[in-house]
Formats: sequence, structure tokens, C-alpha cells
Amino acid sequence: MVDQQNANAVKTAQTTFEILEELKNRNEATLAELTQAFDLSKSSIHNYLTTLEADGYVVKEGGRYKVGLRLLDLGGHARHHERIYDIAKDEVAALAEETGELANLMVEQKGKGVYLYRSHGADAVKTDSYTGQRVYLHNTGLGNAILAHLPRERVTEILDTHGMPATTENTITDREELFSHLEQVREAGIAFDDEARVEGLRCVAVPIVNNNNTVEGAISVSGPTSRFQDERFREELPAKLKSAANVIELNITYT
Repeated sequence: MVDQQNANAVKTAQTTFEILEELKNRNEATLAELTQAFDLSKSSIHNYLTTLEADGYVVKEGGRYKVGLRLLDLGGHARHHERIYDIAKDEVAALAEETGELANLMVEQKGKGVYLYRSHGADAVKTDSYTGQRVYLHNTGLGNAILAHLPRERVTEILDTHGMPATTENTITDREELFSHLEQVREAGIAFDDEARVEGLRCVAVPIVNNNNTVEGAISVSGPTSRFQDERFREELPAKLKSAANVIELNITYT
């Protein structure tokens, strides 16, 4: 009986998170739309939504539900407890100001990349990404910089779990091709994203590696292909990123 109660409690918690994920993916939804998305009665979905709304995790406006800002509190709390965030954010902000582009900090968690911090320079383009977003690692410069410094068996585990879906025609979807690419990234200490995730967007990324040779995350600068050309793309931005990464790694070691 106790085991069944535990199973029911776990299922209830799982459904709660699935409803929140569905609302996030849809941006907003009605009770009827959510009922269609789940194998539950309308009254059951309503009970979940009522509970979430009462606690501020969901808000209702004009008969439509969306994710509430209470989750931002949890996300902000989680971010501030990531040591690399406090150490790296000033360097990332400085990169954005110096280059005028979009600068990013990413960490790996559960086999996905999480944007921990983003800073917009004066000319930064708007993208579909946002702080806290979880993305695949195989199709981003940041992700490649991280994967290149993980053990091969860990990379294999990540690919087995999450796959290698194509998001543009430049996305690497062959596993052996990716491993060959990651070897080049590891040797060079830098990853170039040439429209691998978003068409028209290029990215230069470098890993953040601690004194135990463990990758803690990665930083990048991204922008439109029209501005990321030739020497700026291949030499100038990589040099700036490596300099910033060096400062962050020293602060990780001695802070």
C-alpha cells in the first residue's frame, strides 16, 4: 500500500512538471487544449492548474494559462548557486561590450547545454535563445567546446540519450563525424559554429577548464554571418575569448 502511495505521488509530481513543460512549449494554453494533450480528465487537469496557479507557478489571463514568474525565482536561485556564474559573468559582459555582439556562458547539465548568462552588446542580434534555455550540445559552438573536453564514453552517453537532430543543413548528424570534429576542437581549444543551429548565425566558443582539467562550461560570442567573416571570425574573436577564458580559469583556481 505504501509503495502504491509513493508511486502515485511520483506520478503526480511528474504530471505537474509535464504540464509546466507543455505550457512553456505552447507559450500559453486553455484548459481544453491541455486536456487534449494529456490522458487525463478535464477536472484533473483543472485541479493541477488550480494548485499551480495558487502557488504562482501558473497564471491565468482571459481563460488562458501560462507559466508564472514564481519559476523565475527558482531559476534565479539555482543560477546564483552555480559558482561559475559569479566568476564568469563580468568577463562575459565585458566581451559583449568590447565586441558589440552577443556573449554567452553555458554549462552542461543532464546532457543538455544550459545558457547560464547572456549579455547583449550594442549591435547584438536577437536570437531564439534565452537564459535558462536547455539546448542540444552537438549543434552549437558552446556545446562542442564542452563535449570536446568530456570523456568519450560520456559524450556517447549524451548522444544515446538525446540524439543528434538536425536544425539546419550544416548540423553534424553523423556520430563519427562529430567525434572527428570534437578532436579538432580539443586540439585547437576553440569551436566554430558555422550556422549549425541557426541559419545566418555564427558563433565562436572556448571551454572553461579548471586546474583538474575538468570542463566547467564554455563562453562564446555569436552574431550574423555578415559580421563574422575572415580574420574577425577566425582570429580576432578567438583571441578575445581565449583571453577572457584565461581570466575566468585563474579566478576559478584561486577564488
